[in-house]
Amino acid sequence: MAKKSTTSKLLKQGKKMAKKNPKGFLVVIIVLIVLAAIAAAGFLAFRNARPNVSFTLIGPKETSIALNSTYKERGTKAMYNGKDVTERVVTTYYLGDAKVNAITTEEEATFTVKYKLDFQKYSGELERKVKVTALEAIDINFLELGNKYTGDSTFIKAGSTDILIDAGSRQSSASTIASFVDTYCEDGILEYVIATHAHQDHIEGFTSTNTNPGIFDRYKIDTLIDFALSNNEGKALHTKYCEKRDAKVASGDIAHHYTAADCIAGTNGAKKTYEIAAGITMEILDQKFYREKSSDENDYSVCAMFTQGDNHYLFTGDLEEKGEASLVELNNLPQVELFKGGHHGSYTANTDTLLNVIKPKTVCICCCAGSDEYTKNPDNMFPAQLAVNRIGKWTDKVYVTTVATDDEKGYKSMNGNIKFRCDDGINYVVTGSNNSTILKDTEWFKNNRTWPSN
Repeated sequence: MAKKSTTSKLLKQGKKMAKKNPKGFLVVIIVLIVLAAIAAAGFLAFRNARPNVSFTLIGPKETSIALNSTYKERGTKAMYNGKDVTERVVTTYYLGDAKVNAITTEEEATFTVKYKLDFQKYSGELERKVKVTALEAIDINFLELGNKYTGDSTFIKAGSTDILIDAGSRQSSASTIASFVDTYCEDGILEYVIATHAHQDHIEGFTSTNTNPGIFDRYKIDTLIDFALSNNEGKALHTKYCEKRDAKVASGDIAHHYTAADCIAGTNGAKKTYEIAAGITMEILDQKFYREKSSDENDYSVCAMFTQGDNHYLFTGDLEEKGEASLVELNNLPQVELFKGGHHGSYTANTDTLLNVIKPKTVCICCCAGSDEYTKNPDNMFPAQLAVNRIGKWTDKVYVTTVATDDEKGYKSMNGNIKFRCDDGINYVVTGSNNSTILKDTEWFKNNRTWPSN
């Protein structure tokens, strides 16, 4: 026969006690309830007394800055029971074991940044390594294209490396692009060229006419990276682009040709990440429409991230909503100092899905603002009101190349050619060849758009 459980025994004894002395039993029950309440209150007080601390680094655990520059502290984020206590973090800098006042040097070296938080009952430490190197400067130039049509062409000078992303908006734009590139590129060689997708406003300037050589005929190219898929195969422009590209590959004028899919897979000699200058990399970002068909040509866009020290600069071509969602899903995207506004500032791009991750500090948009080239709906003309609403949650440092006019010419410079320059991987300046006025302060914006109230 099994032994009775302890609980059964206690219940039996309790019943006997209740029969013999009902009042005494009630007192015992009350005392037990009070003791349980005191214990519960003590547990809650103990739990609430424990600090709820989140103490994390802002930015990577290792970063680089240029020689002869001073490290700009990006520090930590310290939260205590929902309150920001970051100002209580003590930051110190060390070169070896020696404590220094700041990180700046004329020689290459690695410093240690130590962060310490002593607050209430919490004490913690974090570290970051900062490498001082011969980090080179970068100039990113968003170009006007010599006509009233919206299109893309961005020229980047990273150290001595010349990079061109796209050559829109029309074939005639090739001469406009070349006149700018030639002020930087002295040897006639573009080390890297990216053709994001097979739309006229991005690739027609690569091709030639009898009177106006295109980019492929004007420069030798070391590495060309272009779209892996297209819905435009067999159409005139796609055929013309591919025939010219393939002829240049065969002649050796284009030394290496890869698709974005090659770069992600590491096939045919391609790489995902290229070191383009000292301390500067170009990474081809993954997104599913390198491998999957889309009904929207824009979603085939090649996407790239340039990283200089601790700064990040993002290019997404004309990627649309589904493409941006895939980009976020397949990459660990950082916050960016520069975002080239998606699809010329369209409402179909620049989604919260992407912007809430990259939190851009500066946005440059290549378009002819207010042009009815693609829509008669004023709110949806580039840059669209909905795109402004979303971007405006993160920054008002928005710049636009060109604006439409009602005269015969049909356009004029807004900011003009926009130059984003960073010498040290930290501090940067943005200037326009026409002016450096941010979008919301322009007359066109005041007459056609509203800034979000958030």
